[in-house]
Amino acid sequence: MFKAIQAEDTRRARNIQKLILKSFAARLLAVRQVSQLNTGKKTAGIDGVKSLNFKQRFALAERLLKAHDWKHSKLREIPIPKKDGTTRMLKVPTMADRAWQCLVKYALEPAHEALFHARSYGFRPGRSTHDAQKVIYTNLQSNHNGIEKRILELDIEKCFDRISHTSIMERVIAPQTIKTGIWRCLKAGVNPEFPEQGTPQGGVVSPLLANIALDGIEDIHKSVRYADDMVVILKPKDDADKILKEIQEFLTVRGLKVSEKKTKLVKATDGFDFLGWHFKVQTNGKFRCVPSEDNYKTFRQKVKNIVNCSNYGARVKAMKLAPLVRGWRNYHRYCKMDGSRFTLWRMIHRAFKVFNKEKKLNLYTATELIKKAFPAVSYSENRHINVKCNKSPYDGNMVYWSKRNSKLYDGATSGCLKKQNHSCGHCGLKFMDDERVLLHHIDGNHDNWKPKNLMAVHHSCHQYIHMGKTEKV
Repeated sequence: MFKAIQAEDTRRARNIQKLILKSFAARLLAVRQVSQLNTGKKTAGIDGVKSLNFKQRFALAERLLKAHDWKHSKLREIPIPKKDGTTRMLKVPTMADRAWQCLVKYALEPAHEALFHARSYGFRPGRSTHDAQKVIYTNLQSNHNGIEKRILELDIEKCFDRISHTSIMERVIAPQTIKTGIWRCLKAGVNPEFPEQGTPQGGVVSPLLANIALDGIEDIHKSVRYADDMVVILKPKDDADKILKEIQEFLTVRGLKVSEKKTKLVKATDGFDFLGWHFKVQTNGKFRCVPSEDNYKTFRQKVKNIVNCSNYGARVKAMKLAPLVRGWRNYHRYCKMDGSRFTLWRMIHRAFKVFNKEKKLNLYTATELIKKAFPAVSYSENRHINVKCNKSPYDGNMVYWSKRNSKLYDGATSGCLKKQNHSCGHCGLKFMDDERVLLHHIDGNHDNWKPKNLMAVHHSCHQYIHMGKTEKV
């Protein structure tokens, strides 16, 4: 399908999309994704269904045979607090509707990946926030005169709530049966005040639809976009008002507008926040990127809540802290992380004092628990290697993508990937998609970290390995 769109053969692409909707493998993958792999898999829709056993999964896969005439249920609304004190409504579809959306995403994504702009990084396979981070570094480093540039921080007001349904449908490449289903999906989550606008924020296909509608805004001027978050990089002679006007005209066609309160023009030397990072060009011309103030405060509060919780013992606290700390450090691994603040010295010191108060622990055991609770992650400032231009996991270059995905990991996982030639130790397939890679302990002893006892596997393969005689996942 990807190659058909590149060759401008939309008729062939639509025929392939129809085949995907009928494909037994695609239906099983869609059901597995929403019921077993997604982080929100246990979030119930309006029907209250939180999980499916294996018989229900196969039954849902059979229901998806009628994907061409799918009737979308209403959405469950969950209020989510925002930084400014207001709330936004997360609209969650039912498990069945999420599976249908996932199947439709399989049919739509390869076609639009062939057309999406190279500087769009949000919610796309093979791309991440680190790619956007590296593009900003490339444009603001000293040999690109970053000290003279300005940054237009662009905020689209209520993007997911206000985006025009008509603008989405005009740009979607799909057979009429899929378009009808998408139309029903959009109408299921509308705000009564704006019946022609909005996409459900809890939907599987919603980020893709938003990308389809916003694609092309990057052509107006040199910019970096991550879904509805965007920064425009301006040279000294660029007319900021003219560029902002062109962007507003682009958005108006799609039922959107720029937020006047949150959109601002700043000097690169003043610094700006984007995707949880604070970017700044120092007065000596050197580029710096560190975790943003809000990101650090949120992380610190999460650590504080766990450390100070009297319901847990030190061992449980260490177990809960480890993935939180490792995830935060991994996200910021290409920032400048030296200095007592970002090495988390104060947090570690506080946690040690709390752990050491427990009667069952001594100085040695408390220290060992601290090492487990705050795992070290190597960092290398601005060393991320960007994805090449318009490359996509759908282009068929298995060697490039399997090696690239393997480079996202380090330590024992990286060693296993090299030993296994970037293939899963269980199913033998290359690590091509965005599914997480996990380490499996062959003898079942999670304290045995010898290289011979470790095997890199897909997240789903890891579930199958540990699946007993009874259904557990």
